[in-house]
Amino acid sequence: MNIHEHQSKELLKKYGIPVPKGLVIFDKSEISKKLTKNLNQSLVIKAQIHAGGRGKAGGIKIVKNLDEAVREANMMLEKILVTPQTGPQGKKVKRLYIEETCDIANEFYLSCLVDRSASKIAFISSAEGGMDIEEVAKKNPEKITTVKISLSNSVNKTDVEKILKPFTLPEKSKKQAQNIIQSLYKILIEKDANLIEINPLILNKNNNLLCLDAKINFDDNALYRNPDIFSLKDFNEEDPIETEASKYGLSYIKLDGKIGCMVNGAGLAMATMDIIKLYGSEPANFLDVGGGASKEKVSAAFKIILSDKNVKGILINIFGGIMRCDVLAEGVVQAAKEIKLSLPLVVRLAGTNEELGKKILKDSNLKIISAGNLSDAAKKIVEATN
Repeated sequence: MNIHEHQSKELLKKYGIPVPKGLVIFDKSEISKKLTKNLNQSLVIKAQIHAGGRGKAGGIKIVKNLDEAVREANMMLEKILVTPQTGPQGKKVKRLYIEETCDIANEFYLSCLVDRSASKIAFISSAEGGMDIEEVAKKNPEKITTVKISLSNSVNKTDVEKILKPFTLPEKSKKQAQNIIQSLYKILIEKDANLIEINPLILNKNNNLLCLDAKINFDDNALYRNPDIFSLKDFNEEDPIETEASKYGLSYIKLDGKIGCMVNGAGLAMATMDIIKLYGSEPANFLDVGGGASKEKVSAAFKIILSDKNVKGILINIFGGIMRCDVLAEGVVQAAKEIKLSLPLVVRLAGTNEELGKKILKDSNLKIISAGNLSDAAKKIVEATN
């Protein structure tokens, strides 16, 4: 789960990490009142959307006075921003973050993340702050420092020094930087974050460090432990189909292909998507209905797949263990009849109550293509959709 920049900075502030003074605006009626009352110097206005590349798309503006700030804020709020991460449809700006500008002496990059391949926590630091860190890593990898640490209560002194090495900070700032590193680590552990990225972390002309931008991503599977974090979720920034799927406890991710997939088990779902690609087509989604799905849950999953207008056919691949094939079949029949399904549907069932499930599908009088195995199923749905 992602949160907005202003929410990230509020969280950083709670852990003692320095951020510029700012405020958030949700409605045009708030602009003049909030700006006049709270901020009174040159300002930066930032569109709050879950996508990078805001600056180049006109989503970040520096203004010199309050009149200019009010004018720019009114223009930016409710604007559609198109960035490389939004796609051509863009995203509507429904909130702004306005903060005081800083006198910048140096810009750095600092992030803290879960490195699953190494089963460690990784800190990445660079003196090339404010830039696209992926491009820096590609063209100048020697300018990126990565320090991997084992899980503990805090970051030890030796690792802190390694993390800070690219920054060459004055003595006054080193203590601040050490505290920032310890606080980032604490947030990552306590709030089940996957990634905390500060870009840039700036040194101002008074040799004080400030987090000028912040991105934080959290582990969806741990949100039940952090209701305060879940409360920050902005459903306007979520894919509406994915939001609907979450209401039923379905693991759904929208993709760009044309073959809808309904599978039980994440590994089997990945294999199903792979074999669709192997036979020359593209999956429209990842959808795991889980091991013990009810008829109602399966029916909801079916309708969610079909709500994607790009879907030209559906492949259902179920291995009945805890999940019973007859329950799956009942859910599919129920949904297909309700929405008057006209698209090709290929079903492969194996496992618990397999024969009963196949009988339910056959007796439904729906145009369902049966498949004996996964390879057969993938071939048939690709042919049917071509």
